Amino acid sequence: MTTANIAFVGFGEAATAFRSGWGDQAPSGIRAFDIKTLASPTALVMKDRYAANGIVGAESLGTALEGATVAFSLVTADQALVAARQAAEVLPKGLLWLDCNSCSPDTKRAAAEAIEGAGGAYVDVAVMAPVHPKKHHVPLLVSGPHAERAEAILQALDMRPAVVGGGIGGASAVKMLRSVMIKGLEALTAECFLAARKAGVEEAVIASLQASDPGIDWTKRGAYNLERMMVHGTRRAAEMAEVVATVEALGLPARMAHATENWQAAIGAMGLEGGEDDLGARADRVLGQI
Repeated sequence: MTTANIAFVGFGEAATAFRSGWGDQAPSGIRAFDIKTLASPTALVMKDRYAANGIVGAESLGTALEGATVAFSLVTADQALVAARQAAEVLPKGLLWLDCNSCSPDTKRAAAEAIEGAGGAYVDVAVMAPVHPKKHHVPLLVSGPHAERAEAILQALDMRPAVVGGGIGGASAVKMLRSVMIKGLEALTAECFLAARKAGVEEAVIASLQASDPGIDWTKRGAYNLERMMVHGTRRAAEMAEVVATVEALGLPARMAHATENWQAAIGAMGLEGGEDDLGARADRVLGQI
């Protein structure tokens, strides 16, 4: 395990998954800063989360980064550039900034400009699968001029990085364009199964889909996709806004990405928990809020 001094910027699902995956082999003295610590409704929750994971919760971004050699930026997509620009004001020289947020290549390049301009070393990192159950073994793509340095450090942390070309934005382009399909399938299954449930024909629709594509368990996949949107829809909508920017920057219309963003935002805003692993039950709970 590396002896790097590590800081987390944002300490939500991904950061806690990495930390718990390292277990007793984690580097000592890990610090974290999350803006939720500054809000009274969530401050105690965050402090308990820091304590449960055996890390030091900082009261400011500067305190979290003080003495750090590696920082994992794990905030929401819409806050990634904000976090980079704020970090640029306080980061130690030479800090390796691992931008693991789901952002467009252009957003990543803007963040890199801020970090590099302040004397840091920016790395574009794409998290290529859900962090659970893989935790720190989730596959990562890394790109940019410091990618090889990042790869060595991540490997020393028993993580699973792979260097890709394309400079800063190369890793994020893969992530963003993959999300057109992955998050788009979630939105498609939601629209299909919710409508089928309301029309009273879901069994016939699922049977037809199963006959056409037996390689997918449509009932299981539909239940999983709805749970992803119910629990993570707001965060996924923020990512899809970045996907829209990515596609449009390529001179293409982002029609599917726009629609996916809308569905993810709408279901995420309902504030529903996943509940029992049953497609019909989940569909009924979502329909009850529409």
